[in-house]
Amino acid sequence: MGSLACHPTQTSELADRPARPSATADGSDSACGPHALSYNSFVPTKFGVVVFPGSNCDDDALQAVRRGVGGVADFIWHGSEDLNGADVIILPGGFAYGDYLRTGAIARFSPVMCSVAKFAASGGVVLGICNGFQILLEAGLLPGAMLKNRGSHFVCKPVAMRVENNRLPFTSAYEMGQRVTFPIAHGEGNYFCDPETLRELQRRDRVVLRYLDNPNGSLDDIAGIANWDGNVMGLMPHPERAADPLLGSSDGLGIFKSLVGAMSLTAQ
Repeated sequence: MGSLACHPTQTSELADRPARPSATADGSDSACGPHALSYNSFVPTKFGVVVFPGSNCDDDALQAVRRGVGGVADFIWHGSEDLNGADVIILPGGFAYGDYLRTGAIARFSPVMCSVAKFAASGGVVLGICNGFQILLEAGLLPGAMLKNRGSHFVCKPVAMRVENNRLPFTSAYEMGQRVTFPIAHGEGNYFCDPETLRELQRRDRVVLRYLDNPNGSLDDIAGIANWDGNVMGLMPHPERAADPLLGSSDGLGIFKSLVGAMSLTAQ
């Protein structure tokens, strides 16, 4: 997909943002491994959850942040260009703009996405969940595209995955190779990219999560990927729906714990 064409917007809140942890000399990420981040020395992290017309997992994400990790979370309307000083931006699941044309194809042109693109380019941390992942692909903030599920069926069930990279701001609370279970709910979650992009994703260790039993035909069993700089991640399964034992699983809470830990490090 092409890059998002943005018109001028107010991004003064980005200028004073601390840089994300830099890469080490060997090219790996500096926030290394599980338990490397201290959650006792808690620094409140501000999350911004973008709301598009048709979003239906926005409140789930907000509550996972507020109740799950004690973060500060506010909604950001899709028509706003102001990210309200957020440390982390979440693009939630749903059916933005009814998913007309293609999933995420209209949402990528929302005014907020210009600010999200600039935020990400400056090193800001962005998480796209399900429809949010699709929007990131359409916006060119992640490589590849989404196809209809194998068999063209909507799939809604818990799925098991393996953590393939725990050296990112999104996954440092997990063990490398850890098995986690999140629910999925999508009709177009069949990730696809060209062979060269796939090789780069593998070479740069940017496949973050892989399905153990592929539910949708996704290339290389990919459930979630990160961009080359490691500050933008998209995944089709829903961690916010697995963030409390009452929901049947708290495996997804590690995503939000990781983000809080990473932001605490940058604030030190």
